[in-house]
Amino acid sequence: MTKILVIDDDPEFCETMESLVSRMNYTCESAHTLRDGLEKLESEAVDVVLLDVCLPDGNGLDVLPRVREAPSRPEVIILTGKGDPDGAELAIQGGVWDYLVKPSSIRQTRLSLNRALKYRADKQTENGPVSLNTEHIIGTDPGIRACFDLLARAARSNAQVLITGETGTGKELFARTIHENSARSGHRFVVVDCASLTESLLESTLFGHKKGAFTGAGADRAGLVRLADGGTLFLDEVGDMPLSVQKSFLRVLQEKTFRPVGDTREVRSDFRLIAATHRDLEKMVEKKTFRQDLLYRLWSISIRLPPLRERTSDLKLLVMFYVNRLCEEYNLPNKGFGQDFFDVLRAYGWPGNVRELFNVVERAFVVSGGEKMLYAMHLPQHVRIAVAKASLRKGLAEPSGDAPEPAPASLPSAPPDPSVLFQKRFPTMRQFKEQAKKIYLEALIRQADGELSQIMKISGLSKSQFYALVKKHKIRMPGRK
Repeated sequence: MTKILVIDDDPEFCETMESLVSRMNYTCESAHTLRDGLEKLESEAVDVVLLDVCLPDGNGLDVLPRVREAPSRPEVIILTGKGDPDGAELAIQGGVWDYLVKPSSIRQTRLSLNRALKYRADKQTENGPVSLNTEHIIGTDPGIRACFDLLARAARSNAQVLITGETGTGKELFARTIHENSARSGHRFVVVDCASLTESLLESTLFGHKKGAFTGAGADRAGLVRLADGGTLFLDEVGDMPLSVQKSFLRVLQEKTFRPVGDTREVRSDFRLIAATHRDLEKMVEKKTFRQDLLYRLWSISIRLPPLRERTSDLKLLVMFYVNRLCEEYNLPNKGFGQDFFDVLRAYGWPGNVRELFNVVERAFVVSGGEKMLYAMHLPQHVRIAVAKASLRKGLAEPSGDAPEPAPASLPSAPPDPSVLFQKRFPTMRQFKEQAKKIYLEALIRQADGELSQIMKISGLSKSQFYALVKKHKIRMPGRK
């Protein structure tokens, strides 16, 4: 039977949703924390999740990939009491079905639920499971796994694909994987690096030229668009394509015909386009440096690849894969790893992403020579220096465990007048202690700006103890409704 899971810390809202869902003849369950919600998703089959953003133990948007990657792969509808345009953008980029702001009408909620369930039913009966060859893409992190669903859809279709992501995240690898899993896999995968070609060279490189069309054109030359006939044309760093060429290429994309430089005849090419860029094309459109109509043509399917710092759980897998490959290449026995090796790698920021990681690992591999283990000492100095500096800065910013207790400034500037607590009648000792606890917690939350790690450190409470006290004394956390 269809099941809906509501993850929200407002009991009254959960009761309202349970009543609504039961009238729709579906099963509904509630969870008041992210932890409980994720546990239910791991153990139960759920069709749709109604997910709040501000919860006692975190932000719903932060765990969105884990929710969508749960065993039953549920659809997600964000329901929040705080309208946030940036949050809506992040949610939609994360694959949610809808983003509704409370109080949302019963009609709107019912409509969104029904549409999400219909979409889910259509998706499940569409083509059944698809077998993909993704042997070259390493990763099990929810962020990269979510990209696999889009990769599968792209491979099944002939639509244009736009792959975005920072430099070094593997955009060309994803493009090749789409091509190799598509109906065009028997034909060429042709790469055009738009960033490495001048405006004059790009047009002749794409469309080809006739002999004598310009100085140096000593013979006819077929362009890359022609070579991609029947296969896939991959435009790498499409954001660097000059505006003049964008106009010409838009017509080629629409008509699948083009005219080589210096020729009078039209040539046809049946190619599938995949484009990639690390730039923000929407901002470029606003600045008039990229054509809006071309962006719309490229945007049939959009895949955003997460940077390595957002998928550090994959770091060890990537390193082991690459080291094993290097051992085979150099005909050496497999190497082991010292714990400090991965400690340093996890602490580094990886601005160059997976490409930089592989470069760093290869340098460490070469430095280690015939040694059986890789240690942090084998890593390049710039990586170790960056990690050491970051660690020292963190140490200066945070007091050590041996430091004296925080000065009274971490509490209210002056203790409250006890008479404020006794306006109606003098309390019992137990009542006084409970009121004092509430004052302490409210002051502590203000002092730490709601930062849980800081609250835990100062108070000495566990998270479960803290949440129990917050609930008992009805204290509102910053950012909550």
